[in-house]
Amino acid sequence: MSKLHVKKGDLVQVIAGKNKGAKGRVIATHPGDERVVVEGVNMITKHGKETHQGPRGAKTGGVQTMEGPIHVSNVKKLKDDKPADKKADDKKADETGEDS
Repeated sequence: MSKLHVKKGDLVQVIAGKNKGAKGRVIATHPGDERVVVEGVNMITKHGKETHQGPRGAKTGGVQTMEGPIHVSNVKKLKDDKPADKKADDKKADETGEDS
């Protein structure tokens, strides 16, 4: 199993394939397959059959559109515009020698 350069929640851009240039957040990672699922990228359709099994009754059938996995080498991690984590800010204040 290999380590991926992106993780769930990261902002990425697709750099190769039919969705080249698309940006989105990582929804899921599959390290064993070296694949990631990015929201709004590689949309696939799945056809489901209506079933009457299961603990809660019928499962509705029909066509569903969902994101498919793409190879991790086809995405590039982007800088996120989220604020820096609080621990880094606290450490910076401690280094200046000021009292709180």
